[in-house]
Parts: sequence; structure tokens; C-alpha cells
Amino acid sequence: MTDLPALLALTSAFLFALSIQVQNLGLAHVDPRSGVLVNMAMTVLMYWVLSPFFIESSFWFTKAALLFALVGLFRPALSVNLAVAGVKLMGPTLTSGLAATAPIFAAFFAIILLDETLTLPIAIGTGGVVAGIVVTAIKPARGEPRGWPLWAMLLPLGAAFFRAVGHPITMIGFKELPDPFFAGLVSYSVSLLVSLIFFKMQRRKFVDFSWGYGWFALAGIINGISIYSLNTALKFGQLLTVAPIVACSPVFTMLMGLLLFKRETITLRMVLSIILVVSGVIIVVIQS
Repeated sequence: MTDLPALLALTSAFLFALSIQVQNLGLAHVDPRSGVLVNMAMTVLMYWVLSPFFIESSFWFTKAALLFALVGLFRPALSVNLAVAGVKLMGPTLTSGLAATAPIFAAFFAIILLDETLTLPIAIGTGGVVAGIVVTAIKPARGEPRGWPLWAMLLPLGAAFFRAVGHPITMIGFKELPDPFFAGLVSYSVSLLVSLIFFKMQRRKFVDFSWGYGWFALAGIINGISIYSLNTALKFGQLLTVAPIVACSPVFTMLMGLLLFKRETITLRMVLSIILVVSGVIIVVIQS
């Protein structure tokens, strides 16, 4: 059982990376904001269709349901919007690098809210994962002037913060109602509603029918399975173990781009990143 949370977290990271690559296929045909809404809507639809097999009516009258709904107010709705705003101002590489701090925030919340103990091996492993992602995400400076304000760094850092804080709140809810499926259903349903409100406030519209939405719908199904795997890992494991493993998802994205989608080329930084992340994950898994 001790290896199960790590395996589930690794599965979640892989599936999330796969959903990113599938979404990328749809970006050639539709804009990202409407595509993300389709993605989330398909995840929510899948959960509701399957809900009669997983949940009971009594679940809705628990404090845990309120906690899961609280998570949905900011993850993924707010975290995604902050990340998109960061990409718009700073570009995807620097945004990804700063967002890689999520396991650090998660470690803080695990210690403060869940009374977990940070051991030296877990700290080293988490540092290796974060370093590996940063190595891959941040390009070396070449003397270009900075074209964005310093406060823009708060956008990806905020996205990382809200992603991380959702984990301990979910785990606190699990103390009363340890149901990973119900947690995903409630949080994503609330998050979809919040995202729709943002979408309407910004006066955005869906484009005419496009098969690109089909890719986002498929990504939503994959993402739904990823969320269930992640929540199950949080149910059985420690946040200090799960968070750094889930954070290795960008490495899976990179490897898929190289091996399956032929969008990447092998570089020294890529090799270094993989070595750091894999080493960090192995250290965390051995310690778990």
C-alpha cells in the first residue's frame, strides 16, 4: 500500500501531460479559453454520468462537500486564468518555470495544515523535481531587455499557490468523507461554473463548430481520470510525497512531444531536466 499513492500520483502526472498534448492538437482550430471550457465541461459531464455508481445522496449534506466546493472556486478556474495571464505577459517558458514552485507551496501547507513531517530525503527529492522543471522551462538570458513588469511574476506564482492549497483542503475533507470521485465531481462542477462566469464577463464567445473542440473534449475525459487518480493518491498518501511526483508532469509532456508528437528535439538541458526530475521522484518514492 505504501507504493500505491506514488504510483497513482505518477499516473495522474502522465495523464495530465497527455491531456495537454491532446489539447494542443485542438489549439490549431479554436482559441484556448473556449477550448478549456469544453475540456472542463467534458470532465464534469463524465463525472455526472458516472455519479450514480459512485456517490450517495447523503454525501451532499456533509462539511466535506463544502470543502470540495471551496477548492472548485479557485482550482482549476482561478489557477488556469492566472497561468494564462502569465503566459500572455511573460511567455510560456518563464511562466512554466515559476509555476514549478507548486511543490514548495504544497510542502508548506502539508506541514502547517496536515502536520506532516518534512524529511531530508523528501526535501531533496522535491528540490530535484522543481530544479528539473525550471531547467527545462527557463531559457538562458541572452541580453534581451525585460518586456514585462515585475508584478507579472505574481501571476504564475499565484497559479502555483492555488494549485497547491487545493490539495490540503481536499485531504481535510477526506477525513470526513474519503471519496475521491465525489471530491472531483464537486470541485470541477463549481470550477466550471466559475469559469463560465469569467467567460461571460469577458464577453467571449465560442467560435463556429470546429473539430478542434473534439480534441479538447477528449482531453477533458483524460483529465477527469487524472483528477480521480490524483485524489485517490491524496486519500491514501501524504501530500509531501504526492505533490512533487505530480509536479513532474511537464517532463512527461516534453517526452511525449519528442517521442509521440515529434515536436521536441533532444538538448543537453532536456537530458539534465529528466535526470533531475527522475532522480527526485525516485528519492521521494523510496522515502514514502
